[in-house]
Amino acid sequence: MTGIGETAERFFEACETGGGWDNCQHYCHPDATFAAQAAALQGVDSVQAYTEWMKGFFTPVPDGRPEIRSFAVDSVRSKVVVYGVFHGTHTGGGGPVAPTGKSVATDSVYDMSFDDGKIRHITKIWNDVASMQQLGWV
Repeated sequence: MTGIGETAERFFEACETGGGWDNCQHYCHPDATFAAQAAALQGVDSVQAYTEWMKGFFTPVPDGRPEIRSFAVDSVRSKVVVYGVFHGTHTGGGGPVAPTGKSVATDSVYDMSFDDGKIRHITKIWNDVASMQQLGWV
């Protein structure tokens, strides 16, 4: 795989394993934007902020790990869509409640827009409420 597909896959792996902006910025424009219709991500409007949010998620869920289930490159529109499942267990501190020992297997989709070979925008499609329920946070 080359081009935007390779960049998208490397970004996804770096972000979904808690790499934060330090490990993700190479794949993005510095001012790349982010959007999601999820209350847990309210106010997160840049890819930089999102990668740091994901990094922070590894405090309460230290064994988090992504699984790519589907991957599509649309070269005509300079887009990549990644469907994945994030797995993990709330065993660490720092969450909204004491560690519950409950696990999550949450679906999400990244719709990534590219410009000059780098990520310009990401929209994440994710049911945050279902995830929080699985973890015992609501």
